[in-house]
Amino acid sequence: MTTNLKIGKGQRLYIEAKKIIPGGGQLLSKRPEMFLPEYWPAYYSKAKGCEIWDLDDTKYIDMSTMGIGTCILGYADDDIDSHVINAITNGSMSSIMSPEEVDLAKLLIQLHPWAEMVRYTRGGGEAMSVAVRIARAATKKDIILFCGYHGWHDWYLSANLADNEALDGQLMSGLSPVGVARGLKGTSYPFFYNNKNEFLALVNKYGNQIGGVVLEAVRGTEPEHDFFATIENETQKLNVPLILDEITSGFRLTCGGSHKVLNINPDMAVFAKGMSNGYPMAAIIGKEKYMDAAQESFISSTYWTERIGPTAANATIYKMLELNIQEHLINCGKQIQAGWKNMSQKHNLKINVSGIYPLSHINFPDNPLILKTLFTQEMLNRGILSSGAYYASYAHKQEHLDKYMSALDEVFYIMSKSVVANNSEKLLCGPICQTGFKRLA
Repeated sequence: MTTNLKIGKGQRLYIEAKKIIPGGGQLLSKRPEMFLPEYWPAYYSKAKGCEIWDLDDTKYIDMSTMGIGTCILGYADDDIDSHVINAITNGSMSSIMSPEEVDLAKLLIQLHPWAEMVRYTRGGGEAMSVAVRIARAATKKDIILFCGYHGWHDWYLSANLADNEALDGQLMSGLSPVGVARGLKGTSYPFFYNNKNEFLALVNKYGNQIGGVVLEAVRGTEPEHDFFATIENETQKLNVPLILDEITSGFRLTCGGSHKVLNINPDMAVFAKGMSNGYPMAAIIGKEKYMDAAQESFISSTYWTERIGPTAANATIYKMLELNIQEHLINCGKQIQAGWKNMSQKHNLKINVSGIYPLSHINFPDNPLILKTLFTQEMLNRGILSSGAYYASYAHKQEHLDKYMSALDEVFYIMSKSVVANNSEKLLCGPICQTGFKRLA
């Protein structure tokens, strides 16, 4: 087996970065250790459409997460960038407010008629923290019940103060609450998706202390028919908000929240990632009875008023509406999931496939980390960024899907042979990839 992989400028720069940037970078999900330690490109010089050039000017097709789910339209989309460039030319920041944030609020409410008010941040994690603050301000109650992954902020990580494995299984394992005030212990409690009995047990236990319920509309598993109905019923009885985290799922199944397709009735919803095609923007929308409490709690930040975010979001959403982008995303995901299944049968390789079509996931039940690393390595060796997730983008055209499938055929063949020969680890160029949160050496 030959390899084109090498340790180049990006890999060497990352070695330097780990000495002066704690954790090597700003986002766990971009760490090279999560993909192909020592050989993952690490840094890019250019990105356009669904292609990325590393620091050695090697070009890759991105068939992984497209900027961790941010670039639904593709990298450096000409239409969106033209609006952003105009905003920059006319001043992206001033001492008074930009009208684009009012335009965006009207657009989001138009897409979600149940919502009446909107607030903004620039990142998904901080938007979730704002949503929880608003819920607690409106209900005057502290305890938040939640399901799924919702970011790095104290309200969420405090669940691991009582049990350092409480968040394991919510998406990432090993999330450390070190640095979170011990006084927050007992203010957030997790339950698992589609486990209504676990949720009801928490409701019975904490009852009138509950200030809100937070969960993703959908991610790896679709909701069972009565799961959200149960949650809606209990939040209504408690008179507390049902808050949907649509940071990852939003704008994938339809233009707006996936709850519109799944017939879920929230009181608040949070968006980021796909709403602005790679430009920082996040929004909290909701019913006035809860959202108006934001005026009673001090929630304020200078860069939440800059012009680029709402400009990009407005342009992105209008382009989605015009071109019915979500139909394309779903079609791409269908092809990828079908390809995974067909190729695994052809080569007798065990896999698990999950997720809605635009957010597809694959794993290998036999030696999962070793085989994931081998999969990533061999796809990279063929010029494709790929791992355990495929996030569909409008920039993914049939030619990219066909190249992916051709490479997948070759790679699954290699992987299948290695499983039979029991030598998968010996085929790796470097260390096995990591999973979850870990301190870097």
